[in-house]
Amino acid sequence: MKLLKLLLIALLCLAPALTHADFRGAWVATVWNINFPSRQGLSPDQQKREIRNLVANAKAVGLNALVVQVRTESDALYKSRYEPWARWLTGSQGRDPGYDPLATFIQEGKRAGIEIHAWINPYRAAANKSHPRSSSHPSNKFRSSLKTVNTMLWLDPGDPKVRDHIVRVVKDLVSRYDVDGVHMDDYFYPYPKNAARPASFNDSRTYKAYGRGMSLADWRRDNVNQLISEVSRAVKSERRSAKFGVSPFGIYTKGEPADVKAGVDQLNMLYADPLLWMRKGWVDYLAPQLYWPDKGPQSFSSLLKWWRDPKNNPRKVPIYPGIAVDRMTSHGWSSNEIARQLDLEDRIGPRDGAGFLLWNMKAVMNNTKGVRKVIEREK
Repeated sequence: MKLLKLLLIALLCLAPALTHADFRGAWVATVWNINFPSRQGLSPDQQKREIRNLVANAKAVGLNALVVQVRTESDALYKSRYEPWARWLTGSQGRDPGYDPLATFIQEGKRAGIEIHAWINPYRAAANKSHPRSSSHPSNKFRSSLKTVNTMLWLDPGDPKVRDHIVRVVKDLVSRYDVDGVHMDDYFYPYPKNAARPASFNDSRTYKAYGRGMSLADWRRDNVNQLISEVSRAVKSERRSAKFGVSPFGIYTKGEPADVKAGVDQLNMLYADPLLWMRKGWVDYLAPQLYWPDKGPQSFSSLLKWWRDPKNNPRKVPIYPGIAVDRMTSHGWSSNEIARQLDLEDRIGPRDGAGFLLWNMKAVMNNTKGVRKVIEREK
């Protein structure tokens, strides 16, 4: 009996380590067929083979999670009760692909020991406004809150009915699919074309109706805060074990940290406050997009230290830096830069439940500049 008690005590002491195993993930992007499916109109069997290949490649390099984009433009990569099938599957929004992609990802992920997190874009209504939209698309329901942003369509975050719809979508998804988590990216208010000032966004109608005496900037941040809080509750109410995380822009605000040069920042130009979300306990992790080389004007190591600093993150919310493996192609990075960033992630603390998230799976699948060996060393 004494030996049994000692064993139980030992297991309890080990529990935090088991609970906080490193997260080694990658994004699987659906929009514009970046990662999956590789093109529109593939047969169900062809798409299923691509899913199996993505999961197998993730496992082979030592990843343990895939963050799969299941809602790109108020659509669905699964059988939604509220939104149409994504055009990226068949070439036509609303057309049934003949199988359930998310269910297949979950099935293959379980076989391989890979977590599947459902990634949603909350407010983007159309990646290109010229594309035809299904009659069941939310843009038809929320016409008065539909905004044009360059070539895109955007649902107004200031409309409470839009927020209620997004929360309803999340509850439906988590209640019917055994996902390991729900993930949001940084598309809250639109990015500016010019880093000197925020993007133009016509929300005067909703600001007049719901502003409640707040400044426009504070009201916009409050709209996003409400969404994060309500989605967090929705996820946990349907599946307590499911994680909820967000990947904010990598620079929180100008001057923090002091040695980083900021153009766009998350707090004042994109109207989102991820530090508040961590302090309130609304998120299980953050994956700030640290898509810059180390020791430059936006140094990877300086930013990661800032996000993990207990002064900014007193609850020790896990920080999984987004690492841009795609920049080996788009910006000419070497695989040594990726190796350096993975090493820095491993050394910069506090690392409670730490890890990383790679943007995106294409470089892994193509073994760009031999990056697979770099990632495999993190097993």
